[in-house]
Amino acid sequence: MGGERRWISVLPARPAGWAGIGIGRFGDRWRDILLHWLRTEAGRRRPFLWLPVVYGLGIALYFSADQEPAPWLAPLFAAAAAVAAFLLRHSWRTRLTAIFLGALFLGFSAGALRTALVMQPVLDRIVIGPLEGYVRSVEKRLQGPRAVIDVSSFAGLGPDERPARVRVTFRKGVKIEAGTRIQVTARLVPPPGPARPGGYDFARDAFFGRIGAVGSTTGPLRLPEGNGSATADATFLARLAAWIDVQRNLLTDRIVETAGGQERAPATRAKRAETAHETRVRGQEAAFVAALVTGKRGLIADETNEALRAAGIYHVVSIGGFHMTLVAGTLFFLTRLSLALIPGLAVGYPIRKIAAVIGIVGASGYCVFSGAGIDTLRALCVTLIVMGAILADRPALSMRNLALAALVCLTLQPEAMLGPSFQMSFAGVAALIALFERWDDLEPAANALPLREGGPLGASSADGRQGRLYRMTVMSVMTTVVAMLATGPFSTYHFQTFNPWGILGNAFGLPIVELVVMPFSFLAVALYPLGLDGPFWHLAGLAAVPVLAGARIAAGFPGAVVVVPAFGVGALSLLAFGMLWACLWSTPLRWLAVLPVAVGVAFAAAPARPDVRIDREGRGAAVRSAGGRFVILGNPSAFVVEQWLKADGDGRRADDPALKHNVACDRFGCVARLADGRSVAFTRDPAALAEDCRRAALLITPRQTPPDCAAAYVIDREDLQRLGAIALTSGNGGLIVESTHDSNVAGGEGRPWRRPAGR
Repeated sequence: MGGERRWISVLPARPAGWAGIGIGRFGDRWRDILLHWLRTEAGRRRPFLWLPVVYGLGIALYFSADQEPAPWLAPLFAAAAAVAAFLLRHSWRTRLTAIFLGALFLGFSAGALRTALVMQPVLDRIVIGPLEGYVRSVEKRLQGPRAVIDVSSFAGLGPDERPARVRVTFRKGVKIEAGTRIQVTARLVPPPGPARPGGYDFARDAFFGRIGAVGSTTGPLRLPEGNGSATADATFLARLAAWIDVQRNLLTDRIVETAGGQERAPATRAKRAETAHETRVRGQEAAFVAALVTGKRGLIADETNEALRAAGIYHVVSIGGFHMTLVAGTLFFLTRLSLALIPGLAVGYPIRKIAAVIGIVGASGYCVFSGAGIDTLRALCVTLIVMGAILADRPALSMRNLALAALVCLTLQPEAMLGPSFQMSFAGVAALIALFERWDDLEPAANALPLREGGPLGASSADGRQGRLYRMTVMSVMTTVVAMLATGPFSTYHFQTFNPWGILGNAFGLPIVELVVMPFSFLAVALYPLGLDGPFWHLAGLAAVPVLAGARIAAGFPGAVVVVPAFGVGALSLLAFGMLWACLWSTPLRWLAVLPVAVGVAFAAAPARPDVRIDREGRGAAVRSAGGRFVILGNPSAFVVEQWLKADGDGRRADDPALKHNVACDRFGCVARLADGRSVAFTRDPAALAEDCRRAALLITPRQTPPDCAAAYVIDREDLQRLGAIALTSGNGGLIVESTHDSNVAGGEGRPWRRPAGR
């Protein structure tokens, strides 16, 4: 209680500045109520929970800069804020303001420091040439293996131009293994930026993954002489990563061989022909189990991935918090249960803390074995803090522990704050903690019904089994709904899809995964060194059958995947702020979250929809025609087209014939009309530029246009190099331009993960 009194003391009984807040006779009453709520929040130390929020806001400001900021300025401001907080410690307003300003500048500094630590050359153009390097990891896929390679030499490029690490895709059937040195001719390109303004930025993620180029091979794979000593020039960390990857692939192969058997053939001959290459030698149940255990998802077919997403359970095949919780929690409870069976140990030793240490060791080992990816490291941080709280005799799962975990994760990986994994995982956990905090705050008579034995829920049977089943069902549905509401804004923003049947998918699939698939997999991993794991992998594969079957059934329901238009970062910010406000406060102050949520929903429901989208490589464009939907000019990639359509709330696929409706094309280019009748020309051939310059209101071309081009608006090679992917919206008598290089949340052209202009 001493700490609580100290926090309460920072708020005066009646702040002088509030004297004029009241209006009429209700003013004093509402002022006192609000002050009481604030004092209660301070007494519960809830302001601390906002530190990670402000810290993350500083990181977001760093990434929103359009050029790399000076590295010394933000730390200087943070130090000044710390001095101000100390000197002004007798004033609660100024002290709190200084603390939050310090957290803001520290977050900005964390982003700048992380960028400096991972800085490496990024390829600035397409290069084809001989590549030699050390294979760091291999992802086996149905389409062909994909490897991450530490580059020794490439196409004669010098150290300042040559990427230190690249990701290369090999042809199907190529045998390649981590820990070897290879020579191959490769076509490498800069990591691609967003397909649209505000879209997913692979270039940024590749930069922070230390990958400076991506591409594919164009010739046979060769092993240089003396490849047996390939590790001589590799660093210790590279050799360790390669060894771990080899073990992961060996275990993946073992699971595939023993867990699945052949997948059931589709009913129709056409479907059999379409998926024959996916089902020839291994079942999708085995690939699913392998992904759960090793994190290797390359063997899961596209059809299975889509079904898992539609059912809302795709997150189980990505090594993250779900897996860490199962591993650490299983080890914790098994260790504690085993030690509790020994009376001497149970009485004389802190078996709960011993179990926590075992959970920490097991989770850390699993993180290393699974490849220590960004999501896995973040999940490990959260797990270590939760288990550390047990060692310190603190509540294991609390909002303060979650806030501390967020601070640690954001410090280690500031870039994660921009990704869906971090946002969705912390939002979901925060909402669930807040749910159970509210539940505990209720009077016993109010929460006895669903949580306690006896009463109406247990009255139908002598031992209360039906009551417990009902309570478990109610809590399962409630937690699923709360988690979906908390993560929904983030998933919709990043993926433009909503899966309404995810409640059923999670309610049906997750219990089977948690209670059957993972325990069998856990036993199989323990017996794997002894060669006795086969039967348990087979049982895990059998248990995965209803999970995948249920996912496919859910994917077949009407409206299983609802495509919604992409909304802006402003709407997401309002929704996220409202969610945080509702979760982080414990008094009725939390109901004020309705205001930002309502405004955010209004903005999200009426997003800006551009009239023209242009491919970053100049391969084509999407034009909104008189029917209100996009038609496609040129030949942009299927991936880019589907990104455009999803962002527009359009569920069509890239091969839909309607995308060419009222589009006239020949070998020189394509022509279409906007909804207002203006002509848009996409020109491939320089021979057609003169004519299109005369006739088109908007001319789009990957070529350089002549200086006397008469078109009202022109997007040519120079504009594409400078702006990247472009969106054009009619407004103010002209066209409003939005581009990935100068308006994306991830920053502009001056950032190190951007391809330099003019190349």
